[in-house]
Amino acid sequence: MLWTKWLVLLLCWGASLAEPRADERDAAPGELQSDSRGQPQPLDFGFVPPAVYDTHAYYEPGAIGILFHMVHAFLYVVQPNTFPEDLIVKAIQQNMGGIKIEEWRKPENVVLLLQWIYYEAGFLICATIGIMFVVLTPIIATCFCVCRCCDNCGGEMHQRQRKNADCQRSFYTASLIATTVFITAGVLIAYAANYNMTNQIKSTRRLINTNIRDLKTFANNTPAQIEYLTAQYTSAKNKVLSDLDNIGPLLGGRIHSQLEKEVVPSLDTALRMAGAMRETKEALENISSSLEVLQEGTGKLSASLSTERASLSNTMSDPACTNGAVSHTCNTIRSTLAKLGISADFSRLPDVSHALANVNTVLRTDLSNIVQKGYSSFNDTPKLVKEQTRNIVSGVKGILDKIGTEIIGFSKMIPVESSLANFTIFISNGQKKIESYYPQIDQMDFYRWIGCVAVLCMVVLVLSFNLLGLLCGTCGYDKQATPTTRGCLSNTGGNLLMAGVGFSFVFVWVLMGIVSALFIVGGNVEKLMCEPLANRQLFKIIDTPFLVHPAKKNFLPGLLFQNANIDLTLGSMYRECHENNGLYHALQLETMFNINSFLNRTVYNKDLVKLFESVQVDLQDITLLEPAGRDNLINFANSGIGQIDYEAYLVEANKGVTLVDLLTFSADLEAQADQLPRGALENALKGHASSIRQIHRELVVPMEQAMTALSQSVKLLQRMSSDLPVKVTNVLSAIDAAEYLITHNASHVVKQETRGYTQSLVGYFKQYTEWVKNSLTEEVAQCKPISNIVDSMEIVACSFIIDSVNTFWFGLGGCCILLIPSIIFSVKLAKYYRRMDTEDVFEDMGNTGYHGEQVFNGNLTVLSLLRYSDSVSSGLCPPDLPRLVTQRNPLAVDERTRELELSFFCGSLDIALIQNL
Repeated sequence: MLWTKWLVLLLCWGASLAEPRADERDAAPGELQSDSRGQPQPLDFGFVPPAVYDTHAYYEPGAIGILFHMVHAFLYVVQPNTFPEDLIVKAIQQNMGGIKIEEWRKPENVVLLLQWIYYEAGFLICATIGIMFVVLTPIIATCFCVCRCCDNCGGEMHQRQRKNADCQRSFYTASLIATTVFITAGVLIAYAANYNMTNQIKSTRRLINTNIRDLKTFANNTPAQIEYLTAQYTSAKNKVLSDLDNIGPLLGGRIHSQLEKEVVPSLDTALRMAGAMRETKEALENISSSLEVLQEGTGKLSASLSTERASLSNTMSDPACTNGAVSHTCNTIRSTLAKLGISADFSRLPDVSHALANVNTVLRTDLSNIVQKGYSSFNDTPKLVKEQTRNIVSGVKGILDKIGTEIIGFSKMIPVESSLANFTIFISNGQKKIESYYPQIDQMDFYRWIGCVAVLCMVVLVLSFNLLGLLCGTCGYDKQATPTTRGCLSNTGGNLLMAGVGFSFVFVWVLMGIVSALFIVGGNVEKLMCEPLANRQLFKIIDTPFLVHPAKKNFLPGLLFQNANIDLTLGSMYRECHENNGLYHALQLETMFNINSFLNRTVYNKDLVKLFESVQVDLQDITLLEPAGRDNLINFANSGIGQIDYEAYLVEANKGVTLVDLLTFSADLEAQADQLPRGALENALKGHASSIRQIHRELVVPMEQAMTALSQSVKLLQRMSSDLPVKVTNVLSAIDAAEYLITHNASHVVKQETRGYTQSLVGYFKQYTEWVKNSLTEEVAQCKPISNIVDSMEIVACSFIIDSVNTFWFGLGGCCILLIPSIIFSVKLAKYYRRMDTEDVFEDMGNTGYHGEQVFNGNLTVLSLLRYSDSVSSGLCPPDLPRLVTQRNPLAVDERTRELELSFFCGSLDIALIQNL
């Protein structure tokens, strides 16, 4: 049909948007190879509008499921063999239906037939038993009736008295009750199966309606899904256009990030060298200023210490120092006066003004600004890339617009909506045709239900007679009544039991015929259809290669696409649809069409690849360090800071300002003054101690601070000036290497990063095609309705019908089997309820008081003998009377007693014989 062709074409177009396989991509001449640096950002294409299906193809039988399992277990016992997959395949391939009679003699056909007989052995045995039952039951019933008419088989209206009569009657009653209960259970099982079938057939309409509704949902939702797939190309296109608009930051940034590994460290060293220049100037200035402070402070301190030393010496000349105890202290103080002097001499240190002047000259050129220009020139790489690729970007945009136009134009070529509208109309018409059969189905099911109920009524009729017979017989039975004097109710019970026997013989062979027919059909359908359909073995048979024709490999693709060589099987299609995957993946449409050609013609076309490969970036204009900066570095290396005698500075700086610590000296002076007697000498010494502290505070402390600053600056300069020419040379070499990399080797980096950038652009289309492929596989045209149809057919055919049919014959078959013991027990039990025509005779002989017993000569003789009315009247004894006498009276063991009994029975009792006993 036209709509089916358009539907397949539509799915093929959707498949054309899918990503090609790995081997196809390798074979594509125009496609770019991926690069580890060309990973695109993940795109969010959203979710395909989902299709919500209503059918739940799952059946839970409930309580009756227990009966279903019982039937399945019984069928497994009858047929325990595994599913004959190979046997069925051979039978189909040999075209068993077309074999002529004379061809059955071929060895392969004979072997195949024997294999079938072996597989069907269980069913054949049961069917044979059922047929024998159907055939023999009427014959046995006829013989039984004739036999009873001849007063045999329990037909004589005479009941012999036995001591265990009550036990036998109780046993037969209990057995018949148990048999009746089991028969009733079988009737209930069969009726439950009959009711379940009728009830579930009504549920079939719901399954049909939901399946058809799902097919309509499938047809109505697929165009929106295809349109959504087409529309999402715009997302990939917009992302590519966005990256093209930002080619400077993206591609230029990648080139910049690759080159900055070499460029930025060289510029950083040059920038650090500019900072070192400033630090050198500051250190030289600190040295110069500190040296001036120290030289000036040295003169003042020397003068102050000389004055204080002279004054202290005059004080030690005081007459008071001549006393014994005081003179020792004065002599001690006098011996320490030489320590009040200067230790470091800063007047001999060289001047650093020449080096400072050179550094100031170097700093007139702003090296930091020059280096920042190098940074700026290098950081302009993205802008440079954008300017140089302006024409390429516009060309790529034009190709992308063309690709989008081709995809949209191709999608409009296919009349999707009209095709699926025709499909919807087809489904609606099919639904109307199916609904038109509903009245006929209901009528047929009603007739079937009536027929099954009628069949069960046959069994119920027998059960009714059995139950009424048991009820009347049990209630009317009187132990005191003799067989000939039984009441009407008891007699009615026996007659009802015999009526049940009669109806059993009338119906049982018909019922068994029905059971046998249903068993053969239903059992084989369950074992050969339902079970393999449930475990999907049936699909394996259908999917067997070359099953229907030696030249056609697969059945399903040959039926759908007229190409039997496609590896598409019914089992794989059902499995994919059962998992609710897309119809495109379930039908394996990718094997029918060359997807790669469409991709190369659209997304992966040669023009786009060539345009990407034509990207060229020239970085010759990048300058990292101007000549003025180079000269500045060289002048700094030759500024003379390396020729300064830093050791001389450090030697003097490490010396103390004075020969002795003035604070310690003043403290010792005060301590010695405290040892003197109070007076003018003590006060004078304390005044000298205070003066020395003041000198330390005003002169020594500033000089110590200047010496610390001088030492730090000298050490800094010494460290910075160490191998200064070598450091400058290394900086210039690093900058030269970076510039050489930019001017000579950047083309490799540019190509590498350009390839990564273009791969990121192509990666967006790959994401789109991969998303389309996954969507077609899992979300677009989800074929769950197809698997639901198969599952629904399985539920209706197997769970609703076959399981119910099998349960029906299972229950009815049990009733038929149990009717046989029911007949036997009813016949046996009826003798205890029916009124007999004759009975055993009980005579009173003598006045012994015994009924039915008489004592002769001390011997107990049992005279409970049967007395036939015809033998008494004719005087003839039955030929088997001696045997009966022996069986009835085992105590009559001697010959004379037996003669007496025989003569009594035959009406010729000899009184003389009795007296002689």
